[in-house]
Amino acid sequence: MSHTYEAFVDIKEYAGAASASPRIYTERYEVDAMSVSGADEAALSKATGIHPKASEFDVRITRLLK
Repeated sequence: MSHTYEAFVDIKEYAGAASASPRIYTERYEVDAMSVSGADEAALSKATGIHPKASEFDVRITRLLK
């Protein structure tokens, strides 16, 4: 049975110049998955699809919604 999980992903993205400071922010996603590890992979997949130039991602599954 699939569940809906809440996930927060910390994202670090560089503007392009080597000396530029990175942009660091957090985004919230609701993902459907069979398990917590599946939710982790789904949230990472969503974040990398939306932010393909980001260099670092940190996924946190915070709670089960449904």
